[in-house]
Amino acid sequence: MEYVAFALAAFVVTAALATAFLRDVLAAIIVFAAYSLGMALLYTLLLAPDVGLTEAVIGAGVTTVLLLLTIAKTVRPPDDRTLERPDPRALLACGALAVVFGLTLPGLPAVGDPSAPIISYEPVTGHYLENAYPETGVKNAVTAVLAAYRGFDTFGEATVVFAAGVAVLVVLRREVFT
Repeated sequence: MEYVAFALAAFVVTAALATAFLRDVLAAIIVFAAYSLGMALLYTLLLAPDVGLTEAVIGAGVTTVLLLLTIAKTVRPPDDRTLERPDPRALLACGALAVVFGLTLPGLPAVGDPSAPIISYEPVTGHYLENAYPETGVKNAVTAVLAAYRGFDTFGEATVVFAAGVAVLVVLRREVFT
């Protein structure tokens, strides 16, 4: 599984760099969609399927469709070049960031390592685990926290996503009828 994770991470980094350096907008959108799908797979592989599903739907799905609709309604410049020489400062910044990330990786525990330290605030964690069912009636502690304790926050997030969806529909409908 480690080899798959490293291969997927290499693909994601390559796709991110290609997206940043491509000058052809259509090619950049397609590579960005591949990047989002790679991230979704990586999140799923790292045991975060909820984040992976969100990345797949929003990053690879909705964002790609909106970007494709945008370029379908615009005109390309006639001298558009696919790949230009990148700015040396951008390459230097990317390289420096890669070195910093590379230096921090050996300090991280392996995924699934049972001896990895758990960072938590024990009184709060213990309170939720002990009182989730009696206070909410929900047997699963994670569901109890998301639905009952963080209900207003989750409702706020759902409201923002709904408002964004309505705004997209209004904009698309306005474009179709004008």
